[in-house]
Amino acid sequence: MRRKAGLVLLALAVFLAALAPLLRWYAYPRLVKVPPDRYETMVLEAAPATLIDYGTMKAKKVPKVTVVQTLKGNVEASEKIEEDDGSDRDVVVWDALSYVQGPDGKMVSKVPERYVFDAHTQEPVHARGEMVDGDPVRREGIEFKWPFRTQKRDYAYFDAQARVTAPIHYQGTRTFRGLEVYYFEQTIPWTKVPLPRTLPVEGLTRESVARTGTTRWYTTVRKFWVEPVTGAPVYGEEIHKEELRGGTLLGDRDKVTAFSGHVKMREDYIRHTVDMVTSQRLLVLLMTSYLPWGLLGLAGLLLALALWLEARGRRPGRPAAATGEEARPQPADARPPA
Repeated sequence: MRRKAGLVLLALAVFLAALAPLLRWYAYPRLVKVPPDRYETMVLEAAPATLIDYGTMKAKKVPKVTVVQTLKGNVEASEKIEEDDGSDRDVVVWDALSYVQGPDGKMVSKVPERYVFDAHTQEPVHARGEMVDGDPVRREGIEFKWPFRTQKRDYAYFDAQARVTAPIHYQGTRTFRGLEVYYFEQTIPWTKVPLPRTLPVEGLTRESVARTGTTRWYTTVRKFWVEPVTGAPVYGEEIHKEELRGGTLLGDRDKVTAFSGHVKMREDYIRHTVDMVTSQRLLVLLMTSYLPWGLLGLAGLLLALALWLEARGRRPGRPAAATGEEARPQPADARPPA
């Protein structure tokens, strides 16, 4: 029985030892990924801020500007891209919207995006429909989310305003609301950028402003606190500035501030994001660390137990005298001599 039990434990140890790397290197890339139907809303505020009044084309101080960012998974579009792509990778399509409103709740601008990326690696997937505010783009680098198991290094990050990719620099490890996070920072210098297609004044369009010779310029310092296991930003800020420059629209002025403010995530959305990331972090750690290493440890224990049982089974028996049994005398040969 000991020998049979040892063989069973040995077989189970081999099975668990083989299962551990399969979980880490085969199951993890296929199971840990961004779902295609995800829907998220994030609210950020700049309080106070400077905002242009398009009626008078003058900048004014306002108590608050609100930015509502929405990410909506487009399952139908992702399935179509996967079918056309012909590969086995999972593709996610996010239809994003950045909606800016003034202190009176009225729209200042809205900029839609379509972001197409690999569900596991977050690398961009170039497909028809990839755009920012109706303009076709070809993204390089990440946007919105870092890869799972983010590394302590710089990444290429796509700036939707300027339609360019620039490095976002790793600046160190910090603690945020009890989570260990990596802090990243990107600076976009003053850059000429397109006006939004949708403006708050009826009859005022990107094309009509362009005819006046007035251009839009933008700079920002972008900051993210990223939880490295999930690659999800738990907090973000931007020191954001926009100007309109030159042209007859400004009269005799060289430039006017269109928007300026320190944009930060609203407190209730910070709490929601931290709670969500904390729960997702555990799931990723189960696939990458806890289960693989736990299975290897259990396999080692089972192997040790199997070897111990085998050694017990091979131990020599006790001497016959110790059992109380004595050698019986052999009967004498009773045959008569020849």
